[in-house]
Amino acid sequence: MSNGRLLHCLLVVSLLSGVAHAQLSKNFYEASCPSLETTVRAEMKHAVGKESRIGASLLRLFFHDCFVQGCDGSILLDDGGEKSADPNVNSLRGFDAIDTIKASVEAKCPGVVSCADILALTARDGTFLLGGPYWDVLLGRRDSMTANRSLANTDLPLASASLATLITKFDKQGLSPKDMTVLSGAHTIGMAQCPSFRDRIYNDSNIDASFANQLQKTCPRCGKGSSLASIDTKTPMAFDAAYFQDLIDRRGLFHSDQELFNGGSQDALVRHYSNNPAIFRYDFAKAMIKMGNIKPLTGTAGQIRKNCRIVNHA
Repeated sequence: MSNGRLLHCLLVVSLLSGVAHAQLSKNFYEASCPSLETTVRAEMKHAVGKESRIGASLLRLFFHDCFVQGCDGSILLDDGGEKSADPNVNSLRGFDAIDTIKASVEAKCPGVVSCADILALTARDGTFLLGGPYWDVLLGRRDSMTANRSLANTDLPLASASLATLITKFDKQGLSPKDMTVLSGAHTIGMAQCPSFRDRIYNDSNIDASFANQLQKTCPRCGKGSSLASIDTKTPMAFDAAYFQDLIDRRGLFHSDQELFNGGSQDALVRHYSNNPAIFRYDFAKAMIKMGNIKPLTGTAGQIRKNCRIVNHA
């Protein structure tokens, strides 16, 4: 599929997806904040140019936001405990980048654009700037006034999750096993800390021995172990399909990654994406649009937070 044809298909996908949630629209801020997307993109270019890892970090933030109460910016709140939930603590980053982007948007369009929408845009732009697909982000989300630590602990998948658990947690969000596998392809960019993959490199049997030995040199069996490892071993800061080849080679960094290729229902799809990068890109964009439609607050629900970290007070 040519790049031109792919972008055309993505546009069609975006427009069709908008039908399901008519309150979200690509043109939601056309009158109230016409410079929104150019402002966010300029800030993201600066942020990714300074540290390419930030693109992956903001993509992960969006994922962890949408899985708890829907895509409502609750992950950005300092109060409520979501940031300190087990799947998030010492894992999520990029909050300062969101603060900077929000400040730039507020300077041009005060009190107009939600933090939830800014997070959705940064996830798209970070992906695109690292070589991934582009999709039209549907906008019009409003911000939650609460965060939910308990829900984060129950609904977010852990790096130790089994395939059955992953399928169940994605299904709860209205996402299919195919959506789950293609969205896991976001791990083609980014890094992870030792504690999140320690059990895998010391205890799993379905792991390439040389890969495990290499990681054990910097990630000790005991102790805090704050060393970082690339999730994609081949092209860690380029959005491509190499992640899926890693799974085939038994070099998935997380136990949950390798579960996607371990004699189960997703093996064929992993091979398919490994051999067809253009199809992966197309399906990833489609799944991101679908994930962005998880229970958004719209209309008069919630609020437009002035500061993404705290709720507005009257």
